[in-house]
Amino acid sequence: MAGIRYVRGDATVPSVKGVKVIAHVCNDIGGWGKGFVLALSRRWPEPEAAYRAWHRDRAANDFGLGAVQLVHVERYVWVANMIGRRGVRTGSKGVPVRYEAIDTALDRLAGHARELGASVHMPRIGCGLAGGTWSRVEPLVEERLVRRGIPVTVHDHD
Repeated sequence: MAGIRYVRGDATVPSVKGVKVIAHVCNDIGGWGKGFVLALSRRWPEPEAAYRAWHRDRAANDFGLGAVQLVHVERYVWVANMIGRRGVRTGSKGVPVRYEAIDTALDRLAGHARELGASVHMPRIGCGLAGGTWSRVEPLVEERLVRRGIPVTVHDHD
């Protein structure tokens, strides 16, 4: 079993063959406009449009902490919108990251990745605007994805 592969570069341009899922963490209030999502939106309009529709119709779907939405953007590329942040700001309840929601989302993502036969690519999810620490997220990625045989690459942007 290999561990997480770390590379420098843009997670929206994974340089491996085969089916790829680009995973990232979204908030639970429908906001899209800062952080990694800007790189996604520069490449494809579909992830933002799908996320906004998912949020808009949340009374009739599974939108909420821990949920995953897979969006097909190219022949061999999917984007996983994973709800792992409560709100967008640090406040009296601490930082927005919700580790338990990221854990649940990664568990769900594993099922999708296995069905697709896909590798997973991501920035250090939950560690930017969400305010989390990689020392708390990395073990979740290892447990939910790597230990199930799903290749994972973490992209550190230059």
